[in-house]
Amino acid sequence: MKAVMFPGQGSQYKGMGKGLFDQFRKETILASEILGYDLEELCIKDPERQLGKTQFTQPALYTVNAFTHYVNHSGDKPDFFIGHSLGEYNALLAAEAFSFETGLRLVQKRGALMAAASGGGMAAVLGLKVEAIQKLLSEGGYGDIDIANINTPTQIVIAGPQHSIDKIVQEFEERKIKIFPLFVSAPFHSRYMKPAATEFKDFLQNFSFSALQTPVIANVTAKPYPEGQIIDLLARQIESSVQWTDTIRTLMGKGVTEYEETGSVILTKMVNEIKDTCTPLIHEEPIITETAKPHVNGSVNGKVNGEASKKECLSTKLGSHEFRKDYGLKYAYAAGSMYRGIASPQLVVRLAKAGFMGFLGTGGMPLADIEKNIIKIQEELTNGEPYGVNFLHNLNDPASEMKAVELLLLYGVTNIEASAYMQMMPALVYYRLKGLQKGPNGEVICRHNIIAKVSRPEVAEVFMRPAPDKIVRNLLEENLITAEQAALSKKVPMSYDICVEADSGGHTDRGIAMVLLPSIQRLRTDIMAEYAYEKEIRVGLAGGIGTPQAATCAYIMGADFIVTGSVNQCTVEAGTSDAVKDLLQDINVQDTDYAPAGDMFEIGAKVQVLRRGVLFAARANKLYALYNQYNSLEEIPEKTIIQLEKTYFEKSIAEIWNEVREYCKNVGAEAEITKAEQNPKTKMALVFRWYFGYTNKLAFEGNIENKANFQIHTGSALGAFNQWVKGTPMESWKNRHVDEIGLNIMVGAAKLLENTALMVNN
Repeated sequence: MKAVMFPGQGSQYKGMGKGLFDQFRKETILASEILGYDLEELCIKDPERQLGKTQFTQPALYTVNAFTHYVNHSGDKPDFFIGHSLGEYNALLAAEAFSFETGLRLVQKRGALMAAASGGGMAAVLGLKVEAIQKLLSEGGYGDIDIANINTPTQIVIAGPQHSIDKIVQEFEERKIKIFPLFVSAPFHSRYMKPAATEFKDFLQNFSFSALQTPVIANVTAKPYPEGQIIDLLARQIESSVQWTDTIRTLMGKGVTEYEETGSVILTKMVNEIKDTCTPLIHEEPIITETAKPHVNGSVNGKVNGEASKKECLSTKLGSHEFRKDYGLKYAYAAGSMYRGIASPQLVVRLAKAGFMGFLGTGGMPLADIEKNIIKIQEELTNGEPYGVNFLHNLNDPASEMKAVELLLLYGVTNIEASAYMQMMPALVYYRLKGLQKGPNGEVICRHNIIAKVSRPEVAEVFMRPAPDKIVRNLLEENLITAEQAALSKKVPMSYDICVEADSGGHTDRGIAMVLLPSIQRLRTDIMAEYAYEKEIRVGLAGGIGTPQAATCAYIMGADFIVTGSVNQCTVEAGTSDAVKDLLQDINVQDTDYAPAGDMFEIGAKVQVLRRGVLFAARANKLYALYNQYNSLEEIPEKTIIQLEKTYFEKSIAEIWNEVREYCKNVGAEAEITKAEQNPKTKMALVFRWYFGYTNKLAFEGNIENKANFQIHTGSALGAFNQWVKGTPMESWKNRHVDEIGLNIMVGAAKLLENTALMVNN
């Protein structure tokens, strides 16, 4: 595939267009009449040295670019057109968005507005990536400087007030950072061009634009121009960064291998660097399928009787249609549920607005905080966008689960994700049954949905079956449900959606996806045959999904939906500390380990945690070994106790026990204290479990001085994701957003599946 490129301001030179003006005499005369000066003389001779002034440069360069294109590509139609800043107007002209005359009037106005701006400057920084420059700007207090152009990964242009540009040029030169002031009259492509952009948008309203005949990638978004967005994007371009690096990466993702520049070699050099150092960028794109029908003469054509070919987006077709329909989703993809608000309200909202399901991470979160976060989510999602709340099993305090359910019912939460359950509990049954009602045709309507995350077939079976009779009877006797709801409960499973969880940062029993998923799919078949439910039970997959390849495998294996976790922990929206994100963005697939789960310490349940750069896994496993070896704290050798107090706890055992007692009193768990005082092994477990809360707190606060004790739950999928995005803007967590990760995984999976199908057909 081929893209034709048009250079922007900076590629002009005296003598440009020589030989072209005679070939396009009519257009040359028209251009001079519109502009009010002799354009040919300006370009060839530049007698008054005006060619370098913005108001003259832009119309002149637009015209010469256009003439050059007419000569070189009169019968050639590439797959894409792109242009750098001003060059985007030539790209749109070539794509037939407007006429030569209209384009000239647009750039004349644009050049005049940009020339009228003043009070600022620009500089080019070489050898540093944009993330490094942003960090230097932040550390140096240069909050008034913007990133104007991302030309290549190591060629960045900054813009801002002239005094700030002068200051940073001097500072960078002293630090041996390559920086070059640009001779411009204003800080183009920055916030300071907002007035010009606003006025230009009003001017653009006077023109009409045609549908593009060839796709054009926009500077502002690095994505193809959507239909009807020319006015908005051209206005925004004046005040927005030129995303040239991502523009080329987008084309790379679309399979473009040939890049031809019109009238210059400036862009070609940039493209070569980007191709050598960056990975392709994949955006949502329509996969066109044409329904072939025979003509009367026996030939086949994708368009019959003028009917437009049907467009389908494969990424929105992956997984179960019923899953997407029931939850109101665009994609069969869910994410979130990371404990203590790592899966934050911001994360949930951003996913929901993009057509994904997000779950608020409520594990270890007080009820008051859960309530506040639900309110935040509901205030943001006012158009019925889907969201859910994680419901983590509390082994030590089942009564708290009923309180949590009451809160969810109070706020009308209709989707929950049940995690870490080994058996059915009254709170889950109560939630499920309170949402049951009989439909107009006698069908069962389930208003409360449970996505059950499981890593064992026997647990999956519990959720696939109806609610246990004993629990249902007890709820009925307590008047918590109606007799009708009790009767309807026999006709539906506890959950229509089972999520098989393997190799994640949660309670997964170290399950393997290729073993677990087929086993639970088979169980689904048997349960459906036994109960003949009105709807099919769906089985999804979580754990180990951090790349399009992993998502592709899941869907090929028949997963009805996928759930990602660890990859979302290292994003802007994740509710953990920057220090944790800094650690996570650099891990590889081998940098995790298994450690005891703090909430299930006594039974030895394991969770996957970060190993690289921290000592938590080794220390947590040491505590569990001591718990199994001794019956009380007093039995542990004094030398070991001293080591624990000095390097693990940084407190004495006595101080920790006082804190544990105080905590239990505050949360109404005095019975735990009584039990511990009667049973030394229970006391030891509570003291050791204090360490898990302590290490969690250190990580959330980003206490870098005690980084060795950070407890960070994560799966190896994040390591795979880090390798996948290496060399791209997403290499830094500061450029990672949960919805963009989801979109890239889904579209990447769709592209892989499409390519696989083509290979099979060949």
